Amino acid sequence: MQLVIPRLEHESAFRAFYDDFAAHDAVNAPYYQPGIVDFGEYIASITAQMRGEHLADGQVPCHHFWLLEQRQLVGAIRVRHHIDTPYLNWEGGHIGYDVAPSQRQQGYGKQLLKLALPEAKRLGLSRVLLVAEESNRASRAVIEANGGVLEATIVGLDEPTPLVRYWIEL
Repeated sequence: MQLVIPRLEHESAFRAFYDDFAAHDAVNAPYYQPGIVDFGEYIASITAQMRGEHLADGQVPCHHFWLLEQRQLVGAIRVRHHIDTPYLNWEGGHIGYDVAPSQRQQGYGKQLLKLALPEAKRLGLSRVLLVAEESNRASRAVIEANGGVLEATIVGLDEPTPLVRYWIEL
């Protein structure tokens, strides 16, 4: 199992990852659809985000990592360099992640976050904010297993969904 920066050579693994989302998690599949439309442009966009280039309004520099298990993409995680926007500071947080639907409940989420935390520290962060839906027990377990300390339960800005805010000291 290894955490890698997305590259062109991961295209077939990415396509299988996307197909898993399209078949089993249609709510989150659109986030990855640009990689299906034009994988080369998708990788270029991710690379630009890591350098802080070509950011849309509300975006901040962000490193992307993929968790590979024997060439299979089982998870993706994003580490934002800072959360200096109202949305990110309230409910977006420093880190967001996804595990392929067919790979959930196998410990990949915990491993994904565990491997990403040293990367966050290398980016100069001393602590990170992670936010999850209050009802998402799996995500909460991933965060808590990696040292997350519950700060508060809040309501999201866009939707009145109860969310939980966790901090992890690096």
